[in-house]
Amino acid sequence: MTVNSHANSSTDEQIVMAHGGGGESTRRLLAEHVFPKLRNELLDPLTDSAVLNVPPGRICLTTDAFVVQPLEFPGGDIGTLAVCGTVNDLAVMGATPKALSLALIIEQGLPLTTLDRIVDSIAAAARQAGVVIATGDTKVVEHGRGDGMTITTAGIGIMRDDVQIAADRIQPGDVVIVTGRIAEHGLAVMSAREHLAFDSELTSDVAPLGGLIERLCSDGGDIKFMRDPTRSGLAGVLADLAETTGLTIEIDEDVIPISPTAWHAAELLGIDPLTVANEGKCVVVVSAEDAERALAACRRHPLGKRAAIIGRVFHRDPALVELITRAGGRRIIQRPYGEELPRIC
Repeated sequence: MTVNSHANSSTDEQIVMAHGGGGESTRRLLAEHVFPKLRNELLDPLTDSAVLNVPPGRICLTTDAFVVQPLEFPGGDIGTLAVCGTVNDLAVMGATPKALSLALIIEQGLPLTTLDRIVDSIAAAARQAGVVIATGDTKVVEHGRGDGMTITTAGIGIMRDDVQIAADRIQPGDVVIVTGRIAEHGLAVMSAREHLAFDSELTSDVAPLGGLIERLCSDGGDIKFMRDPTRSGLAGVLADLAETTGLTIEIDEDVIPISPTAWHAAELLGIDPLTVANEGKCVVVVSAEDAERALAACRRHPLGKRAAIIGRVFHRDPALVELITRAGGRRIIQRPYGEELPRIC
């Protein structure tokens, strides 16, 4: 089927199978709804692959897939999430993100206005993150087989020579920092899905972390470890660290940053906020000597204003994560067994 400029049917308003057929409908879809928003010198030639000039040294490569439901949620959408999630995986390795590939798998029937908003978000997030969409692909699947849209990405970054991020550098006495309030992304998505209303709006924290991490690496002393606490949240990152290092991590519930709205939402849903995904936060481990310096570096960046020192590392058997509760008790923190909040990243 060819879409002509005079048509006034549903094929002009939503994705149809012909948009994925590789013919004129595909060309027009990309020319009218994708390329003008994402154009750059790497993408513009529209060749089968992008050619990048990579400086000598180490590069960092990551890949990801995004299946969030709903596609649009308070504070973001699947497009923002795809860009930020990918560049953040590069940044927490100590790399400066440079370029992404982007594949859109679009379900038949998706409104073109929705596609336009999501591609606009992709373009805006890429500009904010300082990356280009260098290459990509588009596929259309039958109605009922694609959750509206899924996105797969790959990202390339250039490693900093002065940063060495590795869990095996962590030692007893080191300090754990989280760069802001936890649980906001997963709870915002769930509240939108369940049509929950709160006194204060709950919005996703999705954001590119490159600028914050650049500041942290430059001004925060010797950064030993970083990771963005996405699926399984803060609990998942800390449980992984305890298992990998053989060390115990003790965190203080009183100082973990969380908004009253997020706390209330988690309580209402019966979910531990420590296990909820974040998309604009970073868990950092530094020596005790560098802790205040790293904290100050975080707080000088807009995304790190609510950064807090939340715990310390100990040599104690067995290796586990312990939460000191507000009541003064202790609770072992573990990864969630399954997926408490499906399709949030």
